[in-house]
Amino acid sequence: MKQTLFALPVALAALVLAAAPAAAQNRNCAPRDMVIKRLAEKYGESRQSIGMGQQGMVMETFASGETGSWTITVTTPNGMTCLVASGQSYEVLAEALPETDSDA
Repeated sequence: MKQTLFALPVALAALVLAAAPAAAQNRNCAPRDMVIKRLAEKYGESRQSIGMGQQGMVMETFASGETGSWTITVTTPNGMTCLVASGQSYEVLAEALPETDSDA
């Protein structure tokens, strides 16, 4: 069940990590503690999932259970956190894996 909760964020990790350099160029980056504080204070978001990417990058999903807002961030090894994507209608899912065909 835990694997399913992380399936979407982990699947997005490749896209997120590819977008991190572009986000950095758009100046959507700041020290991690500042980003987390702003997400909490302005949007009521807390960390919902985390995953390790290539080259020591960390992908995190922050969301608010009250408002449904969400933000995906990537933190580089030097401590800079970049905003990669954000939106509304965040939901926590616990989907089961589909049954595998035993004839294979």
